[in-house]
Amino acid sequence: MTDLPQIHSVASEDKNRALSAMFMAFTSDPLARWFAPEPDHYVSGCLGLMEAFGGRAFENGTAYASAGYEGVCFWLPPGVEADEQELDQAIEKLVPSSLKDEVVAVFEAMDQTHPHEECWYLPLIGVDPAYQGRGLGSILMKHVLNIIDQKGLPAYLESSNPQNISLYERHGFEIIDRIQIGSSPPVHPMLSPRGNLNHDGCYQEIASPFFCF
Repeated sequence: MTDLPQIHSVASEDKNRALSAMFMAFTSDPLARWFAPEPDHYVSGCLGLMEAFGGRAFENGTAYASAGYEGVCFWLPPGVEADEQELDQAIEKLVPSSLKDEVVAVFEAMDQTHPHEECWYLPLIGVDPAYQGRGLGSILMKHVLNIIDQKGLPAYLESSNPQNISLYERHGFEIIDRIQIGSSPPVHPMLSPRGNLNHDGCYQEIASPFFCF
């Protein structure tokens, strides 16, 4: 990749554009499709779940996208959390009754594993399938981590796809736990202490922390 795409903070008026890109990115994510296995449920409910889970990034200027919204990521700065009420409502609407207890337990385990100290949290990152394989996920990750490094705080995410763990590790993240409840796919919480990390600048595609790339 010679000309790297420009990454920008998403303005509030472009929130739906960014959410739509994230929605496209997770159409084949193992965890998302575990609790939304039927296409009509995914289409009707996942957008609301994504907004509840990472939407407060828009309020804080910490949602980022490539120029054409081919790739997006929603970061939550220290002290900012997902909208729990909206998240509960989204789960109630989206998840089949047979899976609801397991899904709620997975989210509760994720919340319990979240670091107690101040950190930056990445709930969602993804690339539209039409643009995957071009390194946009890695570029998004590196762009925001460079900003976070200036703050001197750690970064945290949950990887729902084991195939992406090695890439996160190259960006300084380490597995700190493994969440797997009932029939759920495994989720790996990962923490990066940051500091003087040597990002290798590779442009290999990644899937998401909690959803998919």
